Amino acid sequence: MSNFLSIVQLYAVRIAIALIIVYIGFKLATWAKKLVGNLLTKSEIDVTLKPFLLSIVEYSLKILVLITAASQAGVEVTSFVAIIGAASFAIGLAFQGALSNFAGGVLILVLRIFKVGDFVETAGFLGKIEAINIFHTTLVTPDNKVVTIPNGKLSNASVVNFTTKGTRRLDLKFGVGYEQDIDKVKEVLANIVNNHELVLAEPQPFVRLSEHGDSAIVFTVRAWANNSDFWTVHFDLLEEVKRQFDKEGISIPYPQMDVHFPKNN
Repeated sequence: MSNFLSIVQLYAVRIAIALIIVYIGFKLATWAKKLVGNLLTKSEIDVTLKPFLLSIVEYSLKILVLITAASQAGVEVTSFVAIIGAASFAIGLAFQGALSNFAGGVLILVLRIFKVGDFVETAGFLGKIEAINIFHTTLVTPDNKVVTIPNGKLSNASVVNFTTKGTRRLDLKFGVGYEQDIDKVKEVLANIVNNHELVLAEPQPFVRLSEHGDSAIVFTVRAWANNSDFWTVHFDLLEEVKRQFDKEGISIPYPQMDVHFPKNN
């Protein structure tokens, strides 16, 4: 009986120490995460990598703490590692999606598909990349909605990055009546585009008749602007074209329907 009590006391002490190790170790892991975060903030490392690296640091330290606590509790480390390996294999089969998301996150960071701050269209969403985490990426839409997209899905989706290049081309179409003078319309449109201060001189703006529509002839206007000025130029041109067309007497046709009623004899 005394031997039994001694064994119980021994393991009770070991388990108590193991729990203390877990408590203190997790606290230290959190502190180390903050410390590494501060160091990364002060360094010149890309902000895209920061949340990913912090997640790896935190999880790695916590796993190390658990192994140390298990060893203190009397569990053979080699056996414990083998158990972790077997458990990891079983968990991996059960959570293939999570592993796919982790691999997707690594792929995104390695291939530099996009980075934090880029404005992209992907997986059916349009918005600014806010963070790339270990399993998912956070995107904020123009109307301030936060979208969380699994990295596995994101790494296999088509991505349109509007930020990679410093400039964007604006494409607009304007329809006018068939009775209008083509050269006059081209001149009015060209003056509007060339006189806008935010439209880039190179590449040169493009204004040409591009289509004979059912009820209008359509002119295509292409102009280049810096990314930050794109929408300003877009709305300015739409408004100014309407003003100048009204001033020059250039008509903009709209769908109409003529209904004829036969006369009764």
